[in-house]
Amino acid sequence: MQPDRLLITGGAGFIGSNFVNYWIARHPGHRVVVLDALPYAGNPANLHAVRDLPQFRFVHGEIQNEALVEKLLREESINCIVHFAAESHVDRSILAPDLFLATNVMGTHSLLKVARKVWLDSGSGTPHRFHHVSTDEVYGSLDLTAPAFIESSPYQPSSPYAASKAASDHLVRAYGHTYGLDVTISNCSNNYGPFHYPEKLIPLMIVNILQGLPLPVYGAGGNVRDWLYVEDHCRGIELALQRGRSGETYNLGGNSERANLDLVRTLCREVDALLDADAGLGSRFPDAPVHHDGSAESLIQFVADRPGHDLRYAIDASKAAAELGFVPRHNLESGLRNTVAWYLENESWWRDLMGRNYQDWMHAQYAGRSPARNGG
Repeated sequence: MQPDRLLITGGAGFIGSNFVNYWIARHPGHRVVVLDALPYAGNPANLHAVRDLPQFRFVHGEIQNEALVEKLLREESINCIVHFAAESHVDRSILAPDLFLATNVMGTHSLLKVARKVWLDSGSGTPHRFHHVSTDEVYGSLDLTAPAFIESSPYQPSSPYAASKAASDHLVRAYGHTYGLDVTISNCSNNYGPFHYPEKLIPLMIVNILQGLPLPVYGAGGNVRDWLYVEDHCRGIELALQRGRSGETYNLGGNSERANLDLVRTLCREVDALLDADAGLGSRFPDAPVHHDGSAESLIQFVADRPGHDLRYAIDASKAAAELGFVPRHNLESGLRNTVAWYLENESWWRDLMGRNYQDWMHAQYAGRSPARNGG
């Protein structure tokens, strides 16, 4: 499959927007249509680099709007859907699971129904691909010494978010098996990088260090996650679209497992070093501890653990390496340096988000039940 007319759902979100920017840069002759409802974590500013290009189109709308999706597939002659649109914050799913079921399960089903209608029931037989972007959280939790997840690992989701993604995975497979829809699925480990909404662990720690605010860490900080730089994830999806076999699932991981506390301490040292090396940053971020003869690690605060907090996720990406040629190009150290540098260079981006959406969950953070996603 060589897609050249793509519909990207959730393309104004973190991973989706990175993929849109990545794809257009590498495939400038391809048509890219983004469909995004712009919930709290969807941000048109993430697409500023491509928004005026003639091959790009943005549509504000819901994936559950089947008439709209059908209209887009037909008038744009779409031959590939890359489905990012999802509610993805574990803590929000614990507090309000209904939205996760509506978006992640019923929304995915709406897309599948329309894809089947346009590409199969009334289609011309044109090659197509429905690629579903999922998560390693569907597999549940691992012991610290257990082998990493492989594609055939049993699904044991622990949170409403993970359960909703597991359900959507099963729906995608069912439409491939039952109706013959050309589908692929990728299950990724925790992503990080530019445009990451600052309620998740890595961006939250960065912006809080810069402001001298507490760094909330769940429990004792021993929960372990594998981290995948978002550009590597985008390349993995590109390879799945181009080389992936219909009906197959590919695990995409970063080969970078870290305990949450170790990750936070690494971030503290990285931010401290960058701030200390550039005197000009002192005027921009005067509350950062390094400007007061302190260390960002002094801001770490341990908070009550999250209900049902999975101990460890780990991805075995050997199948993707063998079949797709996928190997991460960024280790955690280089990826974190790039990420911290991006947040330093794009202060207006995250300041704007904080002004619009930040205060509600910051209040919860200081109340001792941080909504920050400590690594998934």
